[in-house]
Amino acid sequence: MGAQALTTEQTSLPAFVEGLFECLPRADQRRWAHAYIQGLLTTPGKKSVRRLAGAVCTSPAASQSLHQFVNASPWEWTPVRAELTRWAEQRMTSRACVIGQAVLRKRGEHSCGVHRRFLASSGRSVTCQVGIGMFLSSYDRAVPADWRLLLPGSWAKDPERRRRTRIPAEVSPRSVEQHILDLADTLADHSRSAPLPVVADLEALGGTDAASLVHGLARRGRDFVIAVPDRLQVAVGRRLRPEPAHREDGPGLVLVARSLFEFGAGTLTRLESVAPRDGRGRHATVMSGFVRLPGAGRAGERIDRTYRLFAVRPEAGRRPVQLWLTSLTHTRMETVLALTQTLAQVDESVRGMADGFGLLDFEGRSYPGWHHHMTLVSAAYAYSRLERRPAGGGERMLVAA
Repeated sequence: MGAQALTTEQTSLPAFVEGLFECLPRADQRRWAHAYIQGLLTTPGKKSVRRLAGAVCTSPAASQSLHQFVNASPWEWTPVRAELTRWAEQRMTSRACVIGQAVLRKRGEHSCGVHRRFLASSGRSVTCQVGIGMFLSSYDRAVPADWRLLLPGSWAKDPERRRRTRIPAEVSPRSVEQHILDLADTLADHSRSAPLPVVADLEALGGTDAASLVHGLARRGRDFVIAVPDRLQVAVGRRLRPEPAHREDGPGLVLVARSLFEFGAGTLTRLESVAPRDGRGRHATVMSGFVRLPGAGRAGERIDRTYRLFAVRPEAGRRPVQLWLTSLTHTRMETVLALTQTLAQVDESVRGMADGFGLLDFEGRSYPGWHHHMTLVSAAYAYSRLERRPAGGGERMLVAA
């Protein structure tokens, strides 16, 4: 049962799981995948392996088998996520590929990728794992489709830690920006739909190099809407026609992004003042202008494209001005603003996964175990959000351990 079987109007939970996990070579692995996802959908409160097993299975050995399936069984998560992506695309009108973040707090220091991290949202440093996730988002919902685990240098370069947590040899240290590009590439491989614009808040994700991310997306021909730091350097104005190959003129006047709006550089860039609705009933004042990014791309590659830089100032409340950069220079501003709102949908989805689907309840320590857990939680959450019928009937599943 492949993608075709998952595109019916309504999908029962057994059919959904069978289609997603058809790639697993053994029938017992597929049974435990069903048990784990059913447990996530029906077990109230904390989603420990013991509680999941008790909710869906009468076997006394079920808890050990579920733990083995998640943490030690050598199944590939990439094909499962590819099938989940295609299933979700059939059940929602996706507007954007949105990059979000999941912070899994930990007590000890032995779980793969655990490190101390400052969270701007709380103003505190915490011990945690950080997952960078790719979500398919419409204007009213978002479902996870793929994940990357952020590995600080202390983890990626320590042979003993890598061995103990089973980090594959091909997994190397990668920045937030590199993870975003990797997620965009993987979505292009998995998806059967037209490419979606990439939406991300780089600073919220802990990224520091907006220019490299923009250049990387430009090389891939991907549209984007990215919240950027106000210190980002931009060249004023748009490029109206290709420059002769022999010209070596500089990029023009280069400023930090915030100065365009602080000083009203009207002679340098075109500014607009509009007050569109942002999708939640409030008004926002938007100023925008055309800019380019100075500097070269990878290996000296010249990338000279025009983008729209815009600042959003909400009229209600005291939220600070947010700066955004987008390649959608010919798209109505109301549409671009609607895309920025998909980040709120992703934040809501992450909270929902944490509150009701066991996102924070992973008990293992290994790299494969983390990816298995995130795949199973994502599948359960997507099923609950996109399947019209109630998720799971609450029946106890009789599984032989």
